[in-house]
Amino acid sequence: FGVLKSEYYYLNKFKSVEELEKGLATYIRYYNHDRIKMKLKGLSPVQYRNQPLLA
Repeated sequence: FGVLKSEYYYLNKFKSVEELEKGLATYIRYYNHDRIKMKLKGLSPVQYRNQPLLA
């Protein structure tokens, strides 16, 4: 949760709990599907996990 808090929660202000929940869902999708990681050979976590299935 440290990355989520430092990259999303602490950098934004929320007017309601619903706004926070919606933003969290968007951030989590970005983190798992769109964000590339050099430790994962330049792939997103989902792409890296699905890699053996595609071979």
